[in-house]
Amino acid sequence: MDFVASVNHLLNFVAPAFFLALGLAICARMFQLNKAGAQSFIAQAAINFILGSGVLWAGLWLFSRDGKMLTYAALVGISAFCQWVLSRAWR
Repeated sequence: MDFVASVNHLLNFVAPAFFLALGLAICARMFQLNKAGAQSFIAQAAINFILGSGVLWAGLWLFSRDGKMLTYAALVGISAFCQWVLSRAWR
């Protein structure tokens, strides 16, 4: 596999974490009514992306293959919990 194909595989592997992080940060800005978030939009998206990528890598390591539904369910759960903490929703 050449370099371009390897980069393509890597980008496709982390794409669910990226788009979920971006969607969560956008929705947090849209639905927060007069609440100041803990971090900026970019910081929220970056933190969610890093944690989401970690979940995907952990799922790949644990199951020895990509695309298990349990990994994607964990990705959604961890990302939602992370966004809940970043938005300070417990207050």
